[in-house]
Amino acid sequence: MTDLTGRRAVVTGGASGIGAACARALAQAGAHVIIADLDGAAADRAASEIGGEAWQVDLSDTGSLAELSLDVDILVNNAGIQTVSPIEQFDPARFSLILRLMLESPFLLIRAALPKMYERGFGRIINISSVHGLRASEFKSAYVAAKHGLEGLSKVTALEGGARGVTSNCVNPGYARTPLVEKQIADQARDHGIAEDEVLAKVMLTESAIKQLVEPDDIADLVLWLAGDSARMVTGASYTMDGGWSAR
Repeated sequence: MTDLTGRRAVVTGGASGIGAACARALAQAGAHVIIADLDGAAADRAASEIGGEAWQVDLSDTGSLAELSLDVDILVNNAGIQTVSPIEQFDPARFSLILRLMLESPFLLIRAALPKMYERGFGRIINISSVHGLRASEFKSAYVAAKHGLEGLSKVTALEGGARGVTSNCVNPGYARTPLVEKQIADQARDHGIAEDEVLAKVMLTESAIKQLVEPDDIADLVLWLAGDSARMVTGASYTMDGGWSAR
């Protein structure tokens, strides 16, 4: 059992989906969890359910994060969005937004958290990446680029933090049962020229040996272990939870 009593954690995008599952798991292990989310009302509700704290924040506003200081032991970079579109039709402003939210803001949050982690000699940076941090798919140029960048950022953090008690790892799910995935179905059907009820089998799970969506609670279990003392020698790693997709 992982005991996080006395630890403080921030989970971005923590009001729903994978982030909410991670926040619950960390809180159940004894951590004080700060739920960072653009939706302040949803963050308040989620925080009240776990006895945590809400932080309404627009993480795409990277200018406001430049001088931020975070006094936490655990940082879970989870917030993300998706756009499905061919490159030649991809809105440049949307591409920039996705990279700010999913790569630049994790850098700024890590930067803000490391000084206190170094001071205590303990820190856990856990980046919710994706199988798309290791593999590519059509029509997801911004998301794939951001997740590949996050993988590199995580590894550099691991190298810099290792001697000072800070680990940094990525968790790489396949398609998970979340609102983010559900919202993709219509766009995937359009761009692949198939019916919406064919998307799961013909697009989302076609590369997986296990033909199931990943459950957020399964991802949270892995995050919880990475946050604990027994994972002290695990750093610079990318843990796939993709039903065998990346085994190809």
